[in-house]
Amino acid sequence: MTLPLAGMLVLDFTTLLPGPLATLMLAEAGAEVVKIERPPIGDEMRIYAPAWGADSVNFALLNRGKASVALDLKDPARRARLDPLLARADVLVEQFRPGVMDRLGLGWEALSARYPKLIYCSITGYGQDGPKRDVAGHDLNYIGDTGVLSVSSGDPAHPTVPPVLAADIAAGAYPAFMNILLALLARGPSGRGSRLDVAMTDHLFPFLYWAIGAGLGTGRFPGNGDSLTTGGGPRYRLYPAADGRLIAVAAIEQRFWDRFCALIGLDPALADDARDPAATIAGVAAILRTRSAAAWGAVFMGEDCCCSVVATVEEALAGPHFRARGLFAGGVTNAAGQRLPALPVPVLPAFRQPAGDVAAPGLGEHTETLLG
Repeated sequence: MTLPLAGMLVLDFTTLLPGPLATLMLAEAGAEVVKIERPPIGDEMRIYAPAWGADSVNFALLNRGKASVALDLKDPARRARLDPLLARADVLVEQFRPGVMDRLGLGWEALSARYPKLIYCSITGYGQDGPKRDVAGHDLNYIGDTGVLSVSSGDPAHPTVPPVLAADIAAGAYPAFMNILLALLARGPSGRGSRLDVAMTDHLFPFLYWAIGAGLGTGRFPGNGDSLTTGGGPRYRLYPAADGRLIAVAAIEQRFWDRFCALIGLDPALADDARDPAATIAGVAAILRTRSAAAWGAVFMGEDCCCSVVATVEEALAGPHFRARGLFAGGVTNAAGQRLPALPVPVLPAFRQPAGDVAAPGLGEHTETLLG
C-alpha cells in the first residue's frame, strides 16, 4: 500500500529526543525527513554515550531512515542553500528557544509568507509565549513544574527520579506528531499551512486528570504517594519478593482483589482493606517476601488477578509476547555494518514502512545530494 505520508518532505531542525522522535514517526509513516545539522558536531545526541560506530546508539535509534544535511545556519550564504528544500517542504519541525529561528531568518512569519503551504511546528518546554517561554529546562523540570512529581516521587529522604522521560516523549514528541497530522488534514481544502506551538508542560496535565479532578472536586489535592494509582493503598503497589525482585500488584477491582488474596492466602480479616489499609499492606508484603519472584510468577500465571513480576529491560526485549507481535522485526544499521532492532514507535504496521533494516545517517551524508 501507499504509505500515508509518502511524498511529504519534513525538514527537521531538532536535536536530542522530542523532535527527533516525532520526525522518526513521520519517517516511519512514509515521509522524507531531512535533518538540518550544525557542523562540526551536528545533533548533540550523536556524541552521547554509549557510542555505536561513529555516533551514539541513541542517535541511531531515533534517526533511522532520515537524511542529514550539515549547514552553518548563521552564515546567510550557506543558509540560502536551503531555499530549494524549503520551497518543496510540507513540514518544518524546530526545537530552539523562542526567537532563535526568527533571528536566523527561518521563523514562521518569514517562511509562511514565502511558502504558504508550510506547516511549522515548534517544540519547547514552555511554549512560544508566557512568563517562562525563555527559561531553560529538561524533562525533570517540566514534570516538576506541572505537579507530576508531587504525586509520586518516593520517600522524601530518598526521592526517586521517574524512569521514563514523560515530558519529552508523551508530552513533546507525541503531541507534535499528532498535531502535524491534524494540520496536514486541515491544510487540504485551503492549501495553507499553520503554526503549531507544542509546549511540553501544557501536555503533561492530561496525565494528572485524576489529581486535578480530586483536588477541584473535593478540595483536597493528592499528596506524594497517597492515592490509588500512586501506591497509597494495598491494591496498586510494588511489593518485594524474597529475592528482592518486585511484584506489581494492580488488583484494583474487587474480583481481582479477591482472587489475589485467595492465591497468596491472605488472612480474611486483612482482605477487607478498607478497615486498616496499612495493616493490609504489611500483611501482603510479609507473604510476598516468603517466595522468590519466579515462584510468585508461577502462582499468578493464568489467573485473573492483575499481578505480575516486574521484568528487566533485557527480559522484556526477549519476551515471547512482544516477539510474537513483531515489535522488533525491523532494524537500524550504521556505516560499520552493525545492526540493532529498530525502536518500536506507535505507528501501526498498516501505516508504516515494512519491517527491514534501515540506516541512520552520517553527519552531512546527504548535503551535496540534496543541496547540489
